[in-house]
Amino acid sequence: MSKKMRGNILLLITATVWGVSFVAQRSSMDFIGPFTFSGIRLIMGAIVLLPVIKFFSPNPKLKENGEEKSESELAIDKKNLITGGVATGVVLFIATSLQQIGIQYTTAGKAGFITALYVVFVPIIGYVVLHQKVSKLIWLCVVMAAVGLYLLCMTGVDLSLNKGDTLQLLCAVGFAIHILTIGHFSPLTDGIKMSSIQFFVAGFLALIFMVIFEEPNMPAILDAAVPILYAGLISAGVGYTLQIVAQKDTNPTIASLILSLESVFALIAGTIILHEAMTSRELVGCLIMFAAIVLAQLPTEEERMQSKLNKKEKLARKS
Repeated sequence: MSKKMRGNILLLITATVWGVSFVAQRSSMDFIGPFTFSGIRLIMGAIVLLPVIKFFSPNPKLKENGEEKSESELAIDKKNLITGGVATGVVLFIATSLQQIGIQYTTAGKAGFITALYVVFVPIIGYVVLHQKVSKLIWLCVVMAAVGLYLLCMTGVDLSLNKGDTLQLLCAVGFAIHILTIGHFSPLTDGIKMSSIQFFVAGFLALIFMVIFEEPNMPAILDAAVPILYAGLISAGVGYTLQIVAQKDTNPTIASLILSLESVFALIAGTIILHEAMTSRELVGCLIMFAAIVLAQLPTEEERMQSKLNKKEKLARKS
């Protein structure tokens, strides 16, 4: 299995985990505030990763070929790890806070559609700000995904933005920046360590805002224990870590397309757990999104040419 395919499969698992997490996020708001929920679950996700780092992270002093790194290389690695962890943590805090707050003031359908628009913002920001190349096929997939998300999440024709909708739109921009930030730092450092740092940073920021703006109490937190445990252990600890590991080998735009499938899995989770029925409109939306994801995996002409060159080089070495 190629690294690209492995990365895409891990992102698909991440989308599934996040889709199911939508049920947990919605139910937790009946008991606690958004900053309380985010703070506890993110710190929990960070703590869960500590034993994983202990037993599974590679030796930071050694290169992949087993040679020892120089002092300058170790200093660069440390700088990339801390910078990446803090940067992704701050962006994650902003995006998740906007999502949790905004979902209180708009419908679930609008929230799902507007939040998942990060699939559109990733290539736009990458192209305009970072000057990343985006093929025509990927642009087509982005448009298809947006149409699929509309059919999946929007039940009416009203596209006006209220307070909650505006917060969700800002949240979508936040998640797009988060994906691009991870895409930059994940190839440069240990993904699991960076994931733990980002959770600690985002979690502590959320707890600070919790103390300022909310009045948490233990009975309410215990009432929301199941949603918090799922969101902390599975959605945060497992989901975001898989995202960081997977994006080492995946283009950020394609990653955003795959991750946008969380809306599909959220709908499936709602059908199974909450016994909600899927309409024909929603099924069409799911099919269009899946088609967009499949098309996005097709190699470009440049990738096909590079593959041919790599094969020729291998044959030349053998001969």
